Amino acid sequence: MGYFAQQIVNGIHLGALYALLAFGYAIAHAVLKRASFVHGALFAFSGQLTILFTGLGWQVLWLVYPAALTLGLAAALAYTALAASVISRSVLQPIRRAAPNTTIAASLGVMIVLMETVRLASGSHMPWLSPFLNRVIVLGGSDFTVTTTPIKIAETVFAALVIACGAWFLATTRAGRVWRAVSQDEIGAALMGVDGARVFGASMLWAGLVAGLAGVLAAFHYGNIDFGTGISFAVKVLFVASLGGLSTPVLAAAGGFGVGIFETLWDGYFQAIWRDAATYAVLCALLVATRRSGNLPV
Repeated sequence: MGYFAQQIVNGIHLGALYALLAFGYAIAHAVLKRASFVHGALFAFSGQLTILFTGLGWQVLWLVYPAALTLGLAAALAYTALAASVISRSVLQPIRRAAPNTTIAASLGVMIVLMETVRLASGSHMPWLSPFLNRVIVLGGSDFTVTTTPIKIAETVFAALVIACGAWFLATTRAGRVWRAVSQDEIGAALMGVDGARVFGASMLWAGLVAGLAGVLAAFHYGNIDFGTGISFAVKVLFVASLGGLSTPVLAAAGGFGVGIFETLWDGYFQAIWRDAATYAVLCALLVATRRSGNLPV
C-alpha cells in the first residue's frame, strides 16, 4: 500500500505539469480550432531557455544561484511571450482559416525554427541545472516510506493556483466572456462588435505564457529538457485535451492530471519502455469510446 501511495504522490506532480500544459492548450485551441504543435514547441523552448539563462547568470554573471534561477525564469517567459506573439501574428493568424493540415505543417516548422534557435544560441551544448529544493520529506508509511520533495510540492501548488486563477478569470471577467463568445461563435461575436483577431492574438499569447510556465517548472524539476520531450508532451496534450474538452480548459486540465497519474502508476508496476505505447493506446480507446457516445465535440 505504501508503494502505491508513493506512485500516487509522484503522479500528482507529473499530472500537475500535464494539467497546466493542457489548460493552456485548450485556451489556444478554443480560438484556433486546429490541432497544433506550437504549444509543445513553446513548452520545450521555455524550458531550454530557462536552463540556458540560468547557466549564463551562474557561470558568466557570477550571480548567486537563486538570482540565476530568477534570471532564467524571467528570460524564458519574456522570450516565450515574444515568440508566442510573433507566431500568432505572423504564422497562425494568416492560416487559421485554411485546411487543418496547413496548421499542423506550419506548427512543425515553428518547432524546428525554435529548436534550431536554441541550439545555435547554446552552441550545441546545453548545461544541466544543479538540483535545488530536493530535500527528502517523509510523508509516512509503515511497509514502505512515502516521500516527496519541496520542489514537487511547490510546483504542484503553483500549477494548481495558476489553473484555478485562470479558470476564475475566464468564468467571471469581461475578458473571459469575450473569449468564450469568440470560441463558441466568432461570427456572432463579431456582429456584437468583438474584434476576433484581437481576441485570437491575446488568447495565443496567454496560452503561450502558460506553456512557458510549464516549461520552466519542468526545467526546474528535471534539470534539463529537449525538443523530443516537447514533441512528446505536445502529442499527449493534444490527446488529453481532446478527451477533456478541446475548448474547455478546466476539463482539459483534469484530463492531463489523469494522464500523469496513469503514467506514473505504469512506471511503478510495469516496464517503463512500454509507457508511451500504453498511454497512447488508452487515450485512443477513450477517444473512440467518447466519440461513439457523442460526448466529444467535433
